[in-house]
Order: sequence, then structure tokens, then C-alpha cells
Amino acid sequence: MEDLGKRHEWSEAWQIAAVYVGTVIGAGFATGREIIEFFTRYGMAGTIGVAVSGVLFTWGGARLMVMARRIGAASYDELNRYLFGNMLSPFVTLVMTAMIAGVTAVMIAGAGAVFEEQIGWPRQAGVALTLGLALLVMLLDRKGLFGVNVFVAPMMVLFSAIAFVKTIVAGDLCRPDMAAVDYSLKAMLSPFSYAAFNLAMAQAVLVPIAREATDERAVRRGAMLGGMVLTVLLLLNHMVLLSFPHKDDYDIPMAEVVHTFFTVLYWLYVVVIYGEIFTSVIGGMFGLARQVRVWAPLGGKWLGVLLVLLFAAVSPFHYGELLSFIYPLFGYMSLVLLWLLWRRQLPRQ
Repeated sequence: MEDLGKRHEWSEAWQIAAVYVGTVIGAGFATGREIIEFFTRYGMAGTIGVAVSGVLFTWGGARLMVMARRIGAASYDELNRYLFGNMLSPFVTLVMTAMIAGVTAVMIAGAGAVFEEQIGWPRQAGVALTLGLALLVMLLDRKGLFGVNVFVAPMMVLFSAIAFVKTIVAGDLCRPDMAAVDYSLKAMLSPFSYAAFNLAMAQAVLVPIAREATDERAVRRGAMLGGMVLTVLLLLNHMVLLSFPHKDDYDIPMAEVVHTFFTVLYWLYVVVIYGEIFTSVIGGMFGLARQVRVWAPLGGKWLGVLLVLLFAAVSPFHYGELLSFIYPLFGYMSLVLLWLLWRRQLPRQ
């Protein structure tokens, strides 16, 4: 029975890790644009930044989830109350809700960009398909969230590793960009703002998952496993993008990397990128739905329809422009969360 309990613990830990990875790997990460914005543009200094971000993801994710579980937080609003205090928390929660909605809108625009740039279909067709599928998964609630992430996250790990190996075999892992170094203040702040931004966005999913998990050890292990997987993925994709000379010419540079080095797997990779975008869309909508239910007693179906209509209204905005503006801005805003995670003591178990 003890062995059975341990197996269940590790099984749940891997599920939590998959949700963590799938939530962070959104439109920006999977397409490569987010990695370029925060790391690759700084050359080898960005490689150091990846390592720093990896430590923050592993430590910060575990601390956030354990803290949320110990205070019994049902949503990120309750965690914010503990971190920021009763006076500031309503304002912080409102800002974070707006941030999650904004980032989810960016990801939906990313789905449209996949259809437009990679498939040649109208952008709005990709947006409509994504919103329809997201509504379907939302109706399945937590089970739907686990099911999508457990499939797509390992696929992204596999393809990132394949792209990295192919780049080495092709002899392209020594480009001039890899020798470039930028130690500006922006470059040094970048790993902190990147980790803070993604932890702030992942709160919407990680907080309720931490509470619903059967055991704290599974929560801690899952968060740490997820952080380590994210570190490896970041490093692999960053090194590949450093080696790719035309990365700034595309909205979805990772798809072009695959198209350049091994066209046989190109369409499968496009499907995986879309899958990663989709996991983050439903992750954002899942968290928003939980928070809205705290404010208003709406049924799951009506709430899902309301969110779909809201994101359909903002879908005309373009992906690349939204990401370049919103992500760095939200990253700097989220640094306070990272600092408070470090400063606040964990409640006793």
C-alpha cells in the first residue's frame, strides 16, 4: 500500500509539472518570440539569463504553490491577500486579472498568426477555432486542463531536443550572434522580469491546482520538476535561436527553424506549437473563470461563453505587436510579486 501511495504521489507530481510547463509555454515561448525578447537578443549574456530564470522557476514555482496550499487559497486573489495585505490586494488582483486577460488575448492572436503565417489561412479562422476548442475544454473543467497539458508538454520537450541536435549536426551552433554579449541593465533585469511575469500569469492555474492536490509533497515535487523542465526547454530553444540568422524576420521563428533544418517534421511541429498556444489559452481562461466566480456566482457554461465573446472582441489586434509591448511591461510590473515570494514566510504546515 505504501508503494502504491508513492506511485500515486509521483504520478500527481508529474501531472502538476505538465500543467506548470504547459501554462508557461504559451504563444511567446512556443513560437520563439518570447525567448528572443527576453534572452536571445542579448547574445551569450542571455544564456546566463536563462540559467537565472531556471533557478527562479524551480524555487518560485514550488514556493508559490506550497504557500497557496498552506493558506488554503482557492484563487490568486486569496494568495495576493496574503502577499500584499488586505489594503493593496484588491487593486493587485484587479491588475493581475487584467494582465491575465491581456496575455490570453496575445495567445489567441498567436493562434491566428500560426494559421496566417504557417498554414496560409485567414487569421480569424485560427482565432475562431481556438476559442471554440477552449470553450469545449472549459466545460470539462480541471480534467480537460490536465488532459491537454499531459499530452502537449512532453511533445514540446521532444521537439526542442530534436531541433537542438539537428542544429549541432548541421554545424550551425557557432554563429556570430553566439559571441555577442550585452550586459546592459535591461539584459540583467530580463531573467528576473521574465520569471516574475510567468509566475504571475501561472498563478491563475497553479493556485487552485495546489489546493486540489492530495498531498503537499506532490505539489512541491511537481513544481520543482516543472521548473527544471522549463529550464532545459529555455536553454535548448535559446541556443537554437542564437544559431538562426533570420530569427527577427518572423512572428514564429521556431517554426522557420524546423522548416529550414528538417522539413519532414515541419507540419507536426506547427501542430505542437499550436497545441502549446492552446494550453496557455485554456490555462488563462480557466484561471479567469475561477476568479470571476469569486466575484459573481455565474455558472460554468455561461461564464465560458462570456469569456469567449470577450476575447473574440479583442482578437483583431496583431500578435507580434501585442507581445513586444505587453510582455516586457507586465514583466517589470511583476517583479514585486517575486520579491514578496522571497520576503514572506511560509505558514506552518
